[in-house]
Amino acid sequence: MPRVKRGVQTKRKHKKFIKLAKGFYGRKKNVYTRAMEQVMKGWQKSYIGRKEKKRTYRQLWIVRINAACRQNGISYSRFIDGLRKANIELNRKQLAELAVNDNNAFSKLVDIAKENVAIASN
Repeated sequence: MPRVKRGVQTKRKHKKFIKLAKGFYGRKKNVYTRAMEQVMKGWQKSYIGRKEKKRTYRQLWIVRINAACRQNGISYSRFIDGLRKANIELNRKQLAELAVNDNNAFSKLVDIAKENVAIASN
């Protein structure tokens, strides 16, 4: 059986990881095994980061909505409950945008929410 040499494929695979590791510090940028470990860890961290970004933005939107609600004399939970009972389907991103940029529209939504919470409690 003839001998199979795979130097070309190995070199190509190594070069791919070395290229991805560009900008790393020390051996992590030019030693294949270290570069591969670091690149894979970077992929894991970026995957986790994409999930965390969604969480942190939602938290930010809730904080902004809550602050605007408190200025209008209602708590965040009652505001969301009132909107749900009024069948107003705005997501938190849209509500936060209204709270920051359009106070009049947001205060009208707060009034609608207050009416629906009051009706439900009576």
